[in-house]
Amino acid sequence: MQQIDSYNFTGKRAIVRVDFNVPLNANFEVTDDTRIRAAIPTLKKVLMGGGSIIIMSHLGRPKAAENKYSLKHIIPVIEKHLGTSLLFAPDCMGPQAEDMAKNLQPGQALLLENLRFYAEEEGKPRGLPDDVSDEEKKVAKALMKEKQKLFVDQLASYADCYINDAFGTAHRAHASTAMIAKHFSNDKMFGYLMEGEIKALEQVLQNPQHPVVAILGGAKISSKIAVVENLMDKVDSMIIGGAMAFTFIKAMGGTSIGASLCEDDQLDLARTIMNKAQEKGVELFFLGDVVAADAFAIDANTQICPSDQIPEGWMGMDAGPDSLRAWEMVLMDAKTILWNGPVGVFEMLPFAKGTHRITEILAAATAQNGCFTLVGGGDSVAAVNQMGYANKVSYVSTGGGAMLEYLEGIELPGIKAIREQ
Repeated sequence: MQQIDSYNFTGKRAIVRVDFNVPLNANFEVTDDTRIRAAIPTLKKVLMGGGSIIIMSHLGRPKAAENKYSLKHIIPVIEKHLGTSLLFAPDCMGPQAEDMAKNLQPGQALLLENLRFYAEEEGKPRGLPDDVSDEEKKVAKALMKEKQKLFVDQLASYADCYINDAFGTAHRAHASTAMIAKHFSNDKMFGYLMEGEIKALEQVLQNPQHPVVAILGGAKISSKIAVVENLMDKVDSMIIGGAMAFTFIKAMGGTSIGASLCEDDQLDLARTIMNKAQEKGVELFFLGDVVAADAFAIDANTQICPSDQIPEGWMGMDAGPDSLRAWEMVLMDAKTILWNGPVGVFEMLPFAKGTHRITEILAAATAQNGCFTLVGGGDSVAAVNQMGYANKVSYVSTGGGAMLEYLEGIELPGIKAIREQ
């Protein structure tokens, strides 16, 4: 497999899949440029190596070409960080994009319009009526498959080599993340961001320093079950916080969880997980105490109480101080920590304290103990960024769904396509 550091880009046109799906405000201004900044080293590598770049990405979930999803809005931010002006193709398909790519000179950069303006990017027919027959669906899918091939063929024709630097979409078998790679044989490679993501995840999953601790938060155990099962053979301890902890607490006989979110249909699964952890010698840590509220609201009345003694009508909203102190002892002894998911209702400031405290503990473990700390998942990453601690942990992942699937042990299509010969 080609490596970006050793590839000769002189005179080459590189088509680079990035993840510039960034948030915009009402004035179409970028409010968080993290994903753009993350791809800049790869883009600069090609330009400084004597090549030119064709940048492709999606933005949002458009059903057709819409101005609010146009990548033209993010051009100033890309130019600022890249340090050079951008050419812009107002359509990623057609003769204009083809000519612009063909005439690129070394050192030039071209941005293609949003790939998802075309249904061919995802490969799913659009606009089918609700009452369409199964036969009509079959015909539509076959037609889409043919159109997607033409879509991929044209994108591939723009360039001499392909770089995938979009970890956030690596779990999607889309035209620009998996299918296009087949056109480039030995001229395909990961960008620096993808290399970093894979290295960080494999450091946790393949060859970690022990003790290894996983912190899993969020609302539902059902959405994390595959991750939990795959990590059982790799970790020494697992901290389960957030609302998903109440399913375990109830499964252990804690019936007084008030109105806390609980998946009653997953109680047997929770018991199975706890039994499996005991068999494998994995120590599980749940919520000892919680910050409970009398309503799911930012201005609700609150009290601290044991997680299995929450008053009727109240709900657990955040990890309590005793829980955090107990978790801190485990985390400060660790040599490898993986964190995915908040331990409270992070979007409400009064209930973000537990998640913020986890951020502080991870930073301390990294600095004081040389612990390798990997943070992934939207709210976990948001907490690290809000605290200004992105540089105080070992690695912050850019992929939410992609990271989860990797942790489940799934080979991601965007990664497999590069590794395949």
